[in-house]
Amino acid sequence: MDSRMAVFRWERASSLVVRIYAVIPRFGTTLVQKNTTDSRLPSALPDWNGIRYFLEVARLGTLSAAARALDVEHTTVARRIATLEQHLGLHLFDRLPQAWRLTCEGESLVPYARRLEEEALALAHAAHAHGTTSGPVRVSAPPIFASRFLLPRLAPALALAPAIQLQLLGEAREANLARREADIALRLGRPADERLAGRPLANVGYGFYAHPRWGEVAEVDWRFLRHGDEDGGGDTARCLREFAAGRSVAFASNDLLILCEAACAGLGVALLPHFLARDDRRLVALASGWGVQRPLWLAIHPEVRRSPRVAWASGLIGDTVMAAASELV
Repeated sequence: MDSRMAVFRWERASSLVVRIYAVIPRFGTTLVQKNTTDSRLPSALPDWNGIRYFLEVARLGTLSAAARALDVEHTTVARRIATLEQHLGLHLFDRLPQAWRLTCEGESLVPYARRLEEEALALAHAAHAHGTTSGPVRVSAPPIFASRFLLPRLAPALALAPAIQLQLLGEAREANLARREADIALRLGRPADERLAGRPLANVGYGFYAHPRWGEVAEVDWRFLRHGDEDGGGDTARCLREFAAGRSVAFASNDLLILCEAACAGLGVALLPHFLARDDRRLVALASGWGVQRPLWLAIHPEVRRSPRVAWASGLIGDTVMAAASELV
């Protein structure tokens, strides 16, 4: 009975390996070499870094953009792809002056490469999830929220847990959790990626603030300060457009702290988060009854959340924000 079970397990393992290797197509004899034990398995596979660099250039279209995303020199990217092409015996990109364009052969390999990337990322997530309660945890959050609201409230608990190395990344962009750019993300709005586990923590309220002198100016003559993102279709953009109703914009910035300082300097009326502007004695709240609330979500990759340290950090952040939710609205 034991010997039959051992044979059954070996056959299942062999079948799994064959299925994994099957995502890489065979290109003549460059990848496949006869093996006396199992001729179905290739003896030499492309280097994973070459596949990773191939995918990044395919996504971004230029060598320089891929190099920036990978944080390497562009010569490294070119060399890796040249090695991959030599290994496969295929020409993957047409090197044009302004861009690298996929050849037909390169285009046909993209789905296979993406499948390998997904499996590699799944492997990394699984390994990360089996970590201990010590080590780094990367948290991506809007910069001004991270520095002015979150960090001061997290500091006491973090001081009692020196084994956890919290890395708080102030980012206006949305970190890609599937690609391990962060372990946890705080986002204004529900995560678009349905694969992520997420939960709403609180609402972040915004109102109109300005230097006190603007309270003495007729509303029809008010001038406004615009956040860089508020020329789009978000809630804050719509609120500003509806309230300004065609009145002039005097200043704009993509940084909320700069926008707050511009309001303090008297340049105009700004739509600012209450946690940033409410207690600033240089500002007064205007236009009572106008404002907007944006939902703050905590997002985490389902596999990473099994890591004890990530679970601990996400619980701490969630509890901290929810305990101070009334200070955000």
